[in-house]
Amino acid sequence: MIQNYRKSEKGFTLIELMIVVAIIGILAAIAIPNFIRFQLKAKSSEGKVNLAAIRTAEEGYMAEYGTYVAATASPAAAAAVLGATKMTFAQVDAAGAGFDQLGWSPEGKVFFQYEVVIDATNAAFAAAAQADIDADDVNQGWAYVKTGNATAPTLGGCVAGGAWDATLATPVATLTDTVAPCDGSSGQSRF
Repeated sequence: MIQNYRKSEKGFTLIELMIVVAIIGILAAIAIPNFIRFQLKAKSSEGKVNLAAIRTAEEGYMAEYGTYVAATASPAAAAAVLGATKMTFAQVDAAGAGFDQLGWSPEGKVFFQYEVVIDATNAAFAAAAQADIDADDVNQGWAYVKTGNATAPTLGGCVAGGAWDATLATPVATLTDTVAPCDGSSGQSRF
C-alpha cells in the first residue's frame, strides 16, 4: 500500500527546479542587456528624427521668407538633467522668435535639447541636439550642418564644418547636408 502511495505522488524534485531557475537566469542574462540596448537606440533616434524635422522646417521657412531662423537651445536644462528623464519642450526665445517663429516643436516630452544657429550671411544654418541618454555623464550630440555654414552650434560638441563622417579612412567632422553624430563617440553610447 505504501508503495502504491509513493507512485501516485506528483511534483518536481529540487534538481528539476534548480535547472528551471538556471535556464530562466541564462535567458534573463541574454534578454535584459538586449532590451536596454534597444531602449537606448530608441531614445537616441529621437534626436535624429527631430533634427530632420528642424531641417525641413528651416528649408520651408527659407523658401517662404528668404531667411533662416536661429533658435536658442530648448528646453533650457542643466546638462546633468539632459536625457535622465523626458522634459517638457519649452520655447526659450521670446514669443514669435526661435522655434516658435520657425513653426516647429516636438510632439510631447523630449530627452534631447535642440538648437539652431545661422551664419553671418544667413546663407546656411546648423542644427544640433544633445542628451546623456545612457547616464554616463557624457552628452551625445547629433548635428545637421547646411553646406557653407560658418557658425558652430554650441550643443553636443558639434563643429561648423559638419557632422562626423565615419565613412572616411580617417573620420573627421566634415559631413554636410545630412543628420549624423557630432563626433566619433556620439551615437554610440553604451549600446
